[in-house]
Amino acid sequence: MPEVAPVVSKRRAALKKLSVPFVDLGARHAPLRARLLEAVGRVLDHGQFILGPEVAELEERWARRCGVRHAIGVSSGTAALSLILKALDIGAGDEVVTAPNSFIASASSVVLAGATPRFADVGDDFNMDPESVQACIRENTRAIVVVHLTGRPAAMDEINAIANRRQVVVIEDAAQAMGAKSAGRPVGSLGLAGAFSLHPLKIIGGCGDAGMITTDDDALADQLRRLRNHGFQNRQEDCTAWGYNERMDTLQAALALVKWDHLDTWIQRRRDQAAIYRRRLVKFVRIPPDRPNDQAVYQTFPVLADRRDSLADFLRHHDIGCAVHYPVPIHLLEAARELGYRRGDLPEAEKQATRTLSLPIHEGLTDEQIHHVCDVIERFYDE
Repeated sequence: MPEVAPVVSKRRAALKKLSVPFVDLGARHAPLRARLLEAVGRVLDHGQFILGPEVAELEERWARRCGVRHAIGVSSGTAALSLILKALDIGAGDEVVTAPNSFIASASSVVLAGATPRFADVGDDFNMDPESVQACIRENTRAIVVVHLTGRPAAMDEINAIANRRQVVVIEDAAQAMGAKSAGRPVGSLGLAGAFSLHPLKIIGGCGDAGMITTDDDALADQLRRLRNHGFQNRQEDCTAWGYNERMDTLQAALALVKWDHLDTWIQRRRDQAAIYRRRLVKFVRIPPDRPNDQAVYQTFPVLADRRDSLADFLRHHDIGCAVHYPVPIHLLEAARELGYRRGDLPEAEKQATRTLSLPIHEGLTDEQIHHVCDVIERFYDE
């Protein structure tokens, strides 16, 4: 025993002192600063601050990237989900199947539409388990909101097959997944409609809230364009339905367009970092698998770790950022109490919530920083 302390101390001293931020939006925007300010100046000059020409250009690029006929710019990813549900007349008495381990908006948009969310358990890839999805569908189920969690495509072939058999629609919550592909097909083109977020933390976003809806359905697209703009066809005298004020700000579209040309580079950078994590950490933590032939974009990089909270403290002690997404599944939140779920109802999602830790991954990090994260994790488990 007397020899252990000096050995451990020596090993700890060998670790580099290297900061690894979990998020660094300043570093993302610094090289683009001049172009971002130019974009702001153009919007100030033309003065079309809501649904201006930059919104139309971003919608065109987004639709082309997703391989669909329509992209509709809205005020947030949450608004995108809410408007899709409204356009489909989903409300009181209806049920919508969705994921329990997502950001709250996946379920709250259903509740605020007047419908009831039913939660499917998840698989080892963190996405909705198709067998659990099938078990959740009942007579009054109208839709499945499939979440491509962390930018990893869900099992869309299986879920679409279930939806077709049970005659329910599929909506993609692709808030974290712009640029991801399932068997070569872009997310946002795999259901009746897709909802995206342009929050600043997303791989492609503005400098504030914005969202995008994708669809190939012409009638649905027309309805969504009216709903986002108070129900107007053109102006108030052409109002055809009660709608909402959920329009995209032109400034956010202009800023997102500056970043657009970097999207593929930023995605590849995250994929390269994910490959290092997979190679280095396979013996220490469990990493959710990618489905064959899919392209994940790794909005976040979660792992399942023994002694999760102690590992998080150890990483932070070494100036490495990390986060827990999401520590309490949606069905166990206080807000969801009226839905009647109890602990143990969704065992896999609940188990993952106690072990999930998201590691830093973004285009602002170097390979040296990613390897340093791996070194520190190895040290934690060795000791």
